[in-house]
Amino acid sequence: MSVIVLLPLSAVVWRSRDHGAHGFWSAVTNPQGVAALKVTLVAALLVSVVNAVMGTLVAWVLVRDRFRGKSLVNGLIDLPFALPTIVAGLTLLTLYGPRSPFGINAAYTRWSIYLALLFVTLPFVVRTVQPVLQELDHEMEEAAASLGARQWTTFRRIVLPNINPAILSGVALAFARAVGEFGSVVLISGNQPFKTEVSSVFIFGRIESGDVTTAAAVSTELLAISLGVLLAIGAFRRWTTRHDRA
Repeated sequence: MSVIVLLPLSAVVWRSRDHGAHGFWSAVTNPQGVAALKVTLVAALLVSVVNAVMGTLVAWVLVRDRFRGKSLVNGLIDLPFALPTIVAGLTLLTLYGPRSPFGINAAYTRWSIYLALLFVTLPFVVRTVQPVLQELDHEMEEAAASLGARQWTTFRRIVLPNINPAILSGVALAFARAVGEFGSVVLISGNQPFKTEVSSVFIFGRIESGDVTTAAAVSTELLAISLGVLLAIGAFRRWTTRHDRA
């Protein structure tokens, strides 16, 4: 844990202090960097909301429904984990770029960022909700149905409270992945400053320019945001399940 995670992260944080507190503040308040951060956070939030809804629906279908090709669909969910992100970006550019076979040109716009981030974050909510649904006791749903509860009421009052912690975990992971994503967006987004440039690409540009300290400062900022979101959602999840643990 220390060698693989803590030491590298500590090195990044330490490198961000090369020019002192004033230099760190100047780096994180750089107008281009702030614009990239806004684009990144808005995209990550939108993608997380979509994943919370659609990921839960996909997990529900995979657990509760039977259909031909189910095993294939179940395997495709993990494809973003196995596929190199730069290959994902090239694939998305081919499908939704200027020469799209579908006539859809979303390349070099913010929509391309959303598409790329949705692709790489798809599995998180699905894979966190799926095992919880599989272990969920069906007797509670059957009892609710026997008492006249409609399907939506049963889902809202019985199923959803049980899978909420899993949804939150998946959303937190998806958000953290979206904040730091690079490979899938670097080709399709166009990297236009103040328009379609995300923080990871901004950091890459600073490193290429030899400004490693600014890159480390912005990286530290992203690290703090992602860690804060993960800790906050973890605390909220523990608070919502306090009665179950008691």
